[in-house]
Amino acid sequence: MKSPIIAKNSILSLRKGERGVTMILVALAMIAIIAMAALSIDVTTLYLAREEAQRSADTAALGAARIISVSGITGTADPSTDNADWQAICGGAGSTASLAARAIAQQNSVGGSAPTISVLYGPGGTNADCSGLSQAFAVNPIVTVRITRTGLPTLFSRVWGRGGNSVSASATAEAFNPSNSGNIGYGPAGTITPVQPRCVKPIVVPNLDPLNPAGATCTTNCAKFVNPASGAIQHPGISLGGAGSNGTIGETFWLVADCRPSIPGSCVLRQGGLLQPQANLATGSRIQSPPNLLYAPGQIGTTVTAIPSCTQGDAYEEAIEGCDSPTNYQCGVANANAVDLGRNPEVNATSNGVSCLIHEGDPTVSQPDGQDRLNPYSAPSAYPFEIVAGTSNPVSALANKSITSSSSIVSLPIYDNSVNIASGATTNVTFVGFLQVFINAVDQFGNVNVTVLNVSGCGNGTGTTGPPVAGSSPVPVRLITPP
Repeated sequence: MKSPIIAKNSILSLRKGERGVTMILVALAMIAIIAMAALSIDVTTLYLAREEAQRSADTAALGAARIISVSGITGTADPSTDNADWQAICGGAGSTASLAARAIAQQNSVGGSAPTISVLYGPGGTNADCSGLSQAFAVNPIVTVRITRTGLPTLFSRVWGRGGNSVSASATAEAFNPSNSGNIGYGPAGTITPVQPRCVKPIVVPNLDPLNPAGATCTTNCAKFVNPASGAIQHPGISLGGAGSNGTIGETFWLVADCRPSIPGSCVLRQGGLLQPQANLATGSRIQSPPNLLYAPGQIGTTVTAIPSCTQGDAYEEAIEGCDSPTNYQCGVANANAVDLGRNPEVNATSNGVSCLIHEGDPTVSQPDGQDRLNPYSAPSAYPFEIVAGTSNPVSALANKSITSSSSIVSLPIYDNSVNIASGATTNVTFVGFLQVFINAVDQFGNVNVTVLNVSGCGNGTGTTGPPVAGSSPVPVRLITPP
């Protein structure tokens, strides 16, 4: 019998030499598993921190853009010529928009701690101070918020090198005013991006500025709010005290229904054979004296939304108290809208609707009477304008405190009054822009006292760059592609 090629003793010797290898392999595998687990935790930590940073940057940029929008400064002259006004809004770290962006960003911690925040203005986000930028910036202000969070609690990701335990995010937002933006904005020349406010009131005003030219008593010969061809604001700038000497923003005047109060039912225009509404009507019953601007009721063709509990009237009154459909207000489309002079809103409908909207206690008593108000009332003497919550504000804790949003801020369509409207009939008109106003008060006759906060023309050009930009304001804010 032949001996085996590999002796049994040799096999046993080999097996003895392999003892403990399994433990080493298991130990190595455990190290790899633990490392992968730690790395996955690091990756998750960094991913979540990155998402937190991006959300924070997005909300901060939108918040700053909204401050610019509601300030009424969009569309004014070059920041270099209105330096003090622009500095108050976005002129460095201590300005209103920059402070708002930082406050919003700091509410959202990144990786458990507050991030480093920078707020910059203009295309590419290169200027901490917006004053001195171009007129294009004045029409469509752009704000960029950049957020960085360093020193995140990580383990293995530090081996990636510098920045392995830090995240950053950037967001750019725009307060978009289409006024003449096809000529001086950042978009392609000759094209427009229309706006479509989600909440519009059916108080349709003619394209007449009752306080321009300053010092003159204009009627049908007033300067226009916006140029119908270009959408440009005709009297840019900010006025104090409601006088309108330096620009449309800040002007204070009365809105008066262009309907004879003695004729119930349909609306017969006040000026007899004159079928073109005017400004500064000096005679007539139950109207407030100049400066005033005559308005027509808009046609209500769809269901009204966001109706408050105090509503009690028909669709026209409900549309004042709530929100009319935005499809009824197509900006810049020829004869796509309508005024309805088949009804007379002169007294109850307007008075009751506005009182409900702004929470005004009694239109027959001295004002303000519970509603939110400007400080000083109806004629702000300093910029930025301050809004103070009234005692009837739905959030009672805000009473007599400064606020940035109010139901008294409304958007009104501006129609091209070069085409006459007809008494007692529904007439198609062209909306050439929107007037954003703060409603100071309404009287028992339906006269509405307003202060202009912003003007938005429909823009210009032969085509569009996309679907309408929607928002609660005629100067909506939107996130745009980061630079």
